[in-house]
Amino acid sequence: MTRNRDHLLAEAVRLREGGRREEARQRLLALCEQFPTDPEVAYQTAWVHDALGLEAEAVPHYVRAVEGGAGSGLSPDDRRGALLGLGSTYRVLGRYPEAVVTLGDAVAEFPDDAALKTFLAMALYNTGRAHDAMEILLTVLASTSQDPDIVSYRPAIEHYAKDLDATE
Repeated sequence: MTRNRDHLLAEAVRLREGGRREEARQRLLALCEQFPTDPEVAYQTAWVHDALGLEAEAVPHYVRAVEGGAGSGLSPDDRRGALLGLGSTYRVLGRYPEAVVTLGDAVAEFPDDAALKTFLAMALYNTGRAHDAMEILLTVLASTSQDPDIVSYRPAIEHYAKDLDATE
């Protein structure tokens, strides 16, 4: 049964990656019926819905994929991707408080992930927390940029990230 599931799941992922998203969606929905508690199937199903612009339909699949925490059955990379997908999808749907909670929890779980921090900053901005959003973005910029101009101003950027209203 697992071997068949693995084969069918891999085939659906190949379809999605090959641009045959609707066909992949149909196959993944069928897999969801067969394996309703499988986090990998749920994650891939959410992903294909997102890729098709069906964000509202993606949410319950993302939720199912990440429930159970770090021991949900997803690899760390897939869990990180599912949390980012769920948080981003909440934001796109205007569900900003849920996006902030999801992405904030994800950043706590994966503190070195700059993409999660960036999406959290966008969600914070959407909730009126522009100062917090700028602090995160400036910190990410200072710590990840290889641009020589940014690198030369890294200490100043890091300083202002902590206190954007500082004048010195």
